[in-house]
Amino acid sequence: MSFDLVVWAMDPAAAPDQVRAANARCAEGVHPQRPADPRVVAFYDALTSTYPDRGPRATGPGSPWASAPLHAAADHIQMRLDESCPDVVLETIERLAAELNLDLLDLQDGTVYPPPLRVG
Repeated sequence: MSFDLVVWAMDPAAAPDQVRAANARCAEGVHPQRPADPRVVAFYDALTSTYPDRGPRATGPGSPWASAPLHAAADHIQMRLDESCPDVVLETIERLAAELNLDLLDLQDGTVYPPPLRVG
């Protein structure tokens, strides 16, 4: 079993419904034709420097990924994580999302977690 998380580079005023709508468009294969958001690039680079999504380490023992490579688009990164993925991986994802002002969407229940700086 696996679970999916997606980080989204949205406008700071974006509501959770807007994040879910953007994800629905992605699921339909609709992706914006624009340069990659620097926040998404930084997230991907930081995450995959520790947890590679390509090459033998991407799917070998100790990899957190249930499927690799990650789905990367201009405005988001979707991650399919192995159910036995260590908590430290989830903590890293949450920390990077917060540092880079990215929304985090849990595809299991549709919950959107805005970066802590925007909560409150």
